[in-house]
Amino acid sequence: MTSDLELYVKYTRVWIPDPEEVWKPAEIIKDYKEGESVLHLKLEDESTFEYSIGPKDNPLPFLRNPDILVGENDLTALSYLHEPAVLHNLKVRFLESNAIYTYCGIVLVAINPYEQLQIYGEEVINAYNGQNMGDMDPHIFAVAEEAYKQMARDEKNQSIIVSGESGAGKTVSAKYAMRYFATVGGSASDTNVEEKVLASSPIMEAIGNAKTTRNDNSSRFGKYIQIGFDKRYHIIGANMRTYLLEKSRVVFQAEDERNYHIFYQLCASASLPEFKDLALTSAEDFTYTSLGENIFIEGVNDAEDLEKTREALTLLGVKESHQMGVFKIIGSILHLGNVEIVSERDGESCHISRNDNHLHNFCQLLGVELEQMEHWLCHRKLVTTAETYVKNMSRAQAANARDALAKHIYAHLFDWIVEHINKALHTSSKQHSFIGVLDIYGFETFEINSFEQFCINYANEKLQQQFNSHVFKLEQEEYMKEMIPWTLIDFYDNQPCIDLIEAKLGILDLLDEECKVPKGTDQNWAQKLYSKHLSSEHFEKPRMSNTSFIVVHFADKVEYQCDGFLEKNRDTVYEEQINILKASKFQLVADLFQDGKDGPVPLPPGKASRINVRPAKPVIKGHNREHRKTVGHQFRNSLHLLMETLNATTPHYVRCIKPNDSKEAFMFDSRRAVQQLRACGVLETIRISAAGYPSRWTYSDFYNRYRMLMKKKDMTGGDKKQVCRNLLETLIKDPDKFQFGKTKIFFRAGQVAYLEKLRADKFRYACIKIQKTVRGWLQRRRYLKIRKSAITLQRYGRGYLARRYAEFLRLSRAALICQKQYRMVRVRRAYLTVRQAVITIQAFTRGMFIRKLYQEFLLHHKAIIIQKTVRGWLERKKFHHARSAAIVIQCAYRRVLAKRQLKQLKIEARSAERLKKLNVGMENKIVQLQRKMDDQSKEYKSQNEQLSVTNAALGSEVNKLQKELETIRSRQGDNTQLTSLQEELEKLRAALQEAHAQRKRMEDEHSSEKLELKERVDELEKENSMLKAEKEEMNQRIRRSKSLEDQESNVSQKETRLQTELDEERLRYQNLLKEYSRLEQRYDNLQEEANYAKFAPGHRRSPSNQSSIGSESPFPSITMSEVGDTEDTIQQIEEMGLGNAATDLSVFMKLQKRVRELEQERKRLQTTLEKMEELSKRKAIDPKSPMSEDANADLAYNSLKRQELESENKKLKNDLNELRKALADRATESCSSNERQESYNLLLSQLKAANEELDVRKEEVLMLKTQIVSNTKPAEDTNHINSNDVVDWANNKKPIDKEEALQAYQGLSESKSSKTQDWCYLNEDGELGLAYQGLKQVARLLEAQLQSQSRKHQDELEALHTQIEVLKEDLEKKQEVLNHFSTLPPEALVEYSVQQEITRLTNENLDLKEIMEKLEKNERKLRKQLKIYSKKVQELEVSQAAAIQANRARPELIRQVTVQRKEKDFEGMFEYNKEDEALLIKTLITDIKPHVVSATVPCLPAYILFMCIRHADYINDDQKVHSLLTSTINAVKKVLKKNNEHFEMTSFWLANTSRLLHCLKQYSGDEAFMTQNTTKQNEHCLKNFDLAEYRQVLSDLSIQIYQQLIKIAESILQPMIVSAMLESGSLTGVKPMGYRHRSSSMDCETGGPGGYSLEGLIRQLSQFNTIMGEHGLDPEIVQQVIRQLFYSINAVTLNNLLLRKDVCSWSTGMQLRYNISQIEEWLRGKNLHQSGSVGTLEPLIQAAQLLQLRKKTSQDAEAICNSCSVLTTQQIVKILNLYTPLNEFEERVTVSFIRDIQNRLKGKVETNQLLVDTKHTFPVLFPYTPSALSLETIHIPASLNLDFLSRV
Repeated sequence: MTSDLELYVKYTRVWIPDPEEVWKPAEIIKDYKEGESVLHLKLEDESTFEYSIGPKDNPLPFLRNPDILVGENDLTALSYLHEPAVLHNLKVRFLESNAIYTYCGIVLVAINPYEQLQIYGEEVINAYNGQNMGDMDPHIFAVAEEAYKQMARDEKNQSIIVSGESGAGKTVSAKYAMRYFATVGGSASDTNVEEKVLASSPIMEAIGNAKTTRNDNSSRFGKYIQIGFDKRYHIIGANMRTYLLEKSRVVFQAEDERNYHIFYQLCASASLPEFKDLALTSAEDFTYTSLGENIFIEGVNDAEDLEKTREALTLLGVKESHQMGVFKIIGSILHLGNVEIVSERDGESCHISRNDNHLHNFCQLLGVELEQMEHWLCHRKLVTTAETYVKNMSRAQAANARDALAKHIYAHLFDWIVEHINKALHTSSKQHSFIGVLDIYGFETFEINSFEQFCINYANEKLQQQFNSHVFKLEQEEYMKEMIPWTLIDFYDNQPCIDLIEAKLGILDLLDEECKVPKGTDQNWAQKLYSKHLSSEHFEKPRMSNTSFIVVHFADKVEYQCDGFLEKNRDTVYEEQINILKASKFQLVADLFQDGKDGPVPLPPGKASRINVRPAKPVIKGHNREHRKTVGHQFRNSLHLLMETLNATTPHYVRCIKPNDSKEAFMFDSRRAVQQLRACGVLETIRISAAGYPSRWTYSDFYNRYRMLMKKKDMTGGDKKQVCRNLLETLIKDPDKFQFGKTKIFFRAGQVAYLEKLRADKFRYACIKIQKTVRGWLQRRRYLKIRKSAITLQRYGRGYLARRYAEFLRLSRAALICQKQYRMVRVRRAYLTVRQAVITIQAFTRGMFIRKLYQEFLLHHKAIIIQKTVRGWLERKKFHHARSAAIVIQCAYRRVLAKRQLKQLKIEARSAERLKKLNVGMENKIVQLQRKMDDQSKEYKSQNEQLSVTNAALGSEVNKLQKELETIRSRQGDNTQLTSLQEELEKLRAALQEAHAQRKRMEDEHSSEKLELKERVDELEKENSMLKAEKEEMNQRIRRSKSLEDQESNVSQKETRLQTELDEERLRYQNLLKEYSRLEQRYDNLQEEANYAKFAPGHRRSPSNQSSIGSESPFPSITMSEVGDTEDTIQQIEEMGLGNAATDLSVFMKLQKRVRELEQERKRLQTTLEKMEELSKRKAIDPKSPMSEDANADLAYNSLKRQELESENKKLKNDLNELRKALADRATESCSSNERQESYNLLLSQLKAANEELDVRKEEVLMLKTQIVSNTKPAEDTNHINSNDVVDWANNKKPIDKEEALQAYQGLSESKSSKTQDWCYLNEDGELGLAYQGLKQVARLLEAQLQSQSRKHQDELEALHTQIEVLKEDLEKKQEVLNHFSTLPPEALVEYSVQQEITRLTNENLDLKEIMEKLEKNERKLRKQLKIYSKKVQELEVSQAAAIQANRARPELIRQVTVQRKEKDFEGMFEYNKEDEALLIKTLITDIKPHVVSATVPCLPAYILFMCIRHADYINDDQKVHSLLTSTINAVKKVLKKNNEHFEMTSFWLANTSRLLHCLKQYSGDEAFMTQNTTKQNEHCLKNFDLAEYRQVLSDLSIQIYQQLIKIAESILQPMIVSAMLESGSLTGVKPMGYRHRSSSMDCETGGPGGYSLEGLIRQLSQFNTIMGEHGLDPEIVQQVIRQLFYSINAVTLNNLLLRKDVCSWSTGMQLRYNISQIEEWLRGKNLHQSGSVGTLEPLIQAAQLLQLRKKTSQDAEAICNSCSVLTTQQIVKILNLYTPLNEFEERVTVSFIRDIQNRLKGKVETNQLLVDTKHTFPVLFPYTPSALSLETIHIPASLNLDFLSRV
């Protein structure tokens, strides 16, 4: 078995008693053996000491805990639990770590630091909110959170009992606990109950706190505040109960003490106008406030405190009149104390002077009769059975009565204020649970103890009894839960002491009995106590006094002086004085004393004096029963009620300790501390815990700590519990020293220290072994190094000799080679010189001979040329002379023949018979021609019919031949047919290549022009930049000569200051927005509650338009603007997929609309054709208007085309019906996946076919139009010419247009071949017709040319005139500029010329830009034409043989015209009806889901809304714009309110709102926002309205959405941060000793918080980033979001690090640095490292470095100060204080090192802040980012169901 004596060996440290320090440390220098009487010790000053040991008097000293356990958060975690260990642990934490809170089991020990610590801010509350009690450092907030959590979890009321001496900090602790509840459990409504609860504190401190010698703000009463909560655990109300107000302080204060604060506050504010009626002066002038001789408190401003008190009263609903009434009563008490009572000569009576101003003020303030009050202050009334006596009072008796009245008035006023506070805090709602905070005085003992101390100590006896039973109960529950055998533990029971005080015939009973005796005195009561209770072990009689007694309390013996007990217990006041107050004219004063508690208690009569006898009244007033209750009786009843309340709740204890009596900051008096520890029950808790199994370890913690004591084979088992069992059974032989529970191992006191000793021995042995191995390894390394060096030296020496010999051989061989080469070069040079000379001589000789021969050839050639030229000239001259002579002869002869023929023709023309013969022949010929034309027309019609039949047959035959050709190609080919087909194919390919070549040529030309223009633009820009640079240089020179050096620094400072002010203003504005949104949310909540309350009993209907919205037809009407290109529609269907395409009908409605349009076009063409046919029939009947064959052929061709169009139209209708049928079947039946795929394929194929057919038919319709127009014009022209002949030609004097003449000439030339035959019928020879035809053509052409020339001449004249005017203006401007130049100085002349040049270049740049835009527009048109041409080429390739044969079978009637389709140019607007606005908002905002538009353009709803706004602006409808924008903003707010916890929806609407804001800026027309717009985008700007106000509203809305997004993201990340950053990771080390979760704080049996890994945190951040990116949120905003989230990560992690001792270690710093590097890597991977997020993590990075740096020398301190520049001094010191070594080999941070750090950082300018503000948000900035997307390219997907929008 392990014996305790084995631990008393050398080097063991112990505690020995000390009269000054209570306990001091020592170290054993010699092993102790059983039976020895002396223990040899060494003290801290290295002196030796022999400690005598006796079996009874001096047992063995207490053992000290290992250093690793010193400074633990929980005293019960210490291995040795005794008084010196507890005291030392508290002292170390208080002085070295400045930690004022420490756990002791369920008790929180709070030591008053006498200094304001920054550990109670809102960020600290947020840090403790939701945390388990053992997870964070001890704090009052941790106890409050535990109470709040248990109330919510167990649904049981809780109590927090705060006790301690005066000055220990009870009031502050209770106040902070209530503040925590007010913050965490804030009221759900707008009643602000939590603010009212907090507002009660300054009021109660003003009227119930006072300065004492021990405390500047001592509570002189006890109070119990019940804070009520509803079912959702929000504060709904509160109630306050007070106990034993110290009324004697109103009239008496000891030296250096003060009265209640409210008196001094009123005196300090006496100069205020509203307090002039109080007639107050300085507090030194009043008796009741100057008895302590010091009316001031250092650092306290009484006037400011009064303002706080008045504000609190106003907040609690106390009216201003009542406040003034309260202040009047308090002021009257001060005046009452100054009333001077003058004694009479006999000494038995007294009076008050008539001129006493204080009495006058007293009566005036209270509204009572002056004479009555003056009389009854000096007299009293005695009532007997028969008579009533009025007796004079002596001066002393009158002064006592006056003081009693003052105390009575103040006590009633105190109760009235408490009652009104309770009324203000009362609620009508049902209270579900409550938390009570008891702030009550602790155990007190002074040199003179009176009735107040007796009551206080009596209350503490009751509380200690409740505390002991509760601790014992919890200890029992812990053992039973862990299934540990329970043995009864003996603990101190103070029930006998309580019985001594409150039992029958106890101290209080005897006191009340003595008070009832008419002549009872304090001495008689003392004698009764002696005779009754001397036999009690808790009652003693002092040796030297007969008027005092001693009570043995649980904390100490207290001697009470009996003087004044009876007076204070009776609390007597005279009835006459009270009756005067009841008759006050002020209602408040009268109400104070109408509660039946004012009846007098008779006082014992004094000495005999003058007595005035009056007759008795017929009715004698009986005493009020309530008034007959003594103070002791009332206190005992209220104390019993308090104990019943506490026993019905779960208590939590806070014990406040006063470290010293001098109120010095962080000074620890061990004797005073031990005295209070014994009195407050902390040591009793330790004793109860030590009696059982105080040390408790979870299996995992024990395994991690002591696994090095195991053998390797023992660690192979998977069950850690069994491994721990085996180890303990091996190490500790006594089974009673430990017990195994379900989740923990329980140890007796000292066993953990024994295990630590074994662990240290194991480590020591391991260290020795490691040292041995390392030293051997080092010596072997040294030997191997020396051996290697020797071998290396030998190798280098031998190598050097070998290299020398090799060098000699190399030099010898090189010499031979050099000699050989030199000789060879010398001989070769001589040979080359001789050879070069010979070649040179030969070259010169041959050149001379060749030049001579060339000169001879040149002379011969020149002679031949001269001869050839001369001979040719002679022959040409001879030929021209002969030709001229022949022409002259021919002309003369022909003239003679012509004259003869003319003469003959004139003779024949005069004969009449010739004319008749000609006419007869002409009539016959005309009749023959008419018949011939009829026959030919009939024959032509029959031929056309045959031709159509033949064409159909040929078409079928061609198809058959094509099929046969394909089959023949597969088997065997016919060479001839194959050759012909290949030729045709080659022709088509050649045509295709030619088209491609033409397209390429056009592209090349365009690209070359574009490049030239770009080069020209670049040159101009370079010139422009050069000029700008020159201008800048000149400007800089001018500025440099004028400016001074210090202006730059001033400008930079001013810019920095302005930027800072801008950020602050932006942050302030955004905070106001946040507050506005909070108020708006609160208003909405109230409105919803009102609506709910209004409509709760009945049935709530949906909106009236819901049915109409739900029942809208799926086939909406489609306007012409919605019918777009069908190819785009098909492409959209393919992109949407099968599921959406099967249900979307808008595409088919568009197709149906196109079909209807074609039908209308066909009908119109049909009517036109019918009219033309009727006209042609009339012309055929009329003999004067014969119809030509080409017109008939055109009509036939048009009729054929019409028939084909009708047939194709029928086919399209059939296809549409099939599609409708397929869709109906699809809607009614649930098809399988294969059937769905088939229907989808059918749908796509039919749509594509319909699209192609529609394009072909549209082109054919346009061709028919052009043919009809071209047919009508020539027919009309021909009719006009034939009918009017020469007469109309002669009479027509109107000018004919050039175009009309050209068209006429073109029509005649095209039909020349067919009309020649007709003219031949008129003249057999054809001369007359030809002459007439030629004359007409020549005349028309000449006239057209003449008119065109005249117009051209006119235009040229006008252009010249305009040019002359322009030149004149230009000349005048240049003259003005020249004149201006002559007047300018040289410097201005240069600057002006530069400006002119810049203007010129700018204009040229603008012109070039316009040219570029025109070229780009032409390029787009050419590309469209190329698309059409390529499509035509493809159609030609498809229709190979059929088109060729059709062209061969029928000659081309007229020239075919290619008609291009003109695409509709949209303006980027959406039109909607006003009644559809609600549906638009509902579809686009209320019901939209982000994933619906995820595959479309980002921020599509914003674009659609803006395009609708554009249309409303376009039509100048201001109401529509206002309604749409207002509805949009309200709808977005409602959606965000509904989804206030949905990150994706909030991100989606943040992106859309910011994009809508950018669109309103981009298209506002403001030049500042138009710099990056294209020309098309500038055309889309708003025309009529300025929406700047709405831009501001949208900006505010964007800020609110951003704040909501941050709030949602932080709420998601909040539970993950601590676990991921501090508790997870592969580098996490072993948890330090003593860190364990408290069983009372854990839910069920879970071992701790949920485990979140760093990967999970990074995954969540990646999800946020992905969502924001998918929604199209601007990258700048995404960076700001990430920066804010990283700030939150830094704040939460650093705050937890500053509040948790278990994570402040070297391993945590290493793990934290690794985690931060992983997050930085994620930032770089997402390209977010420029967002400033890394800068927000700088405090955390420096904290991790601080944990890893050395902390010993001054150099280490300097390094820490330099590296931790961002951390505040408080944070650095806190981390150093919390730093915990992982094992005993690592030293703690010394106090001197921390003091050195503090001294080095004294001059650092910083905020006095410990924790980081987790609620801080950076001001968000929305940078303007215009969209490059053109509005006309935006399409609405069919899935949005916005068919009622029309694209404009």
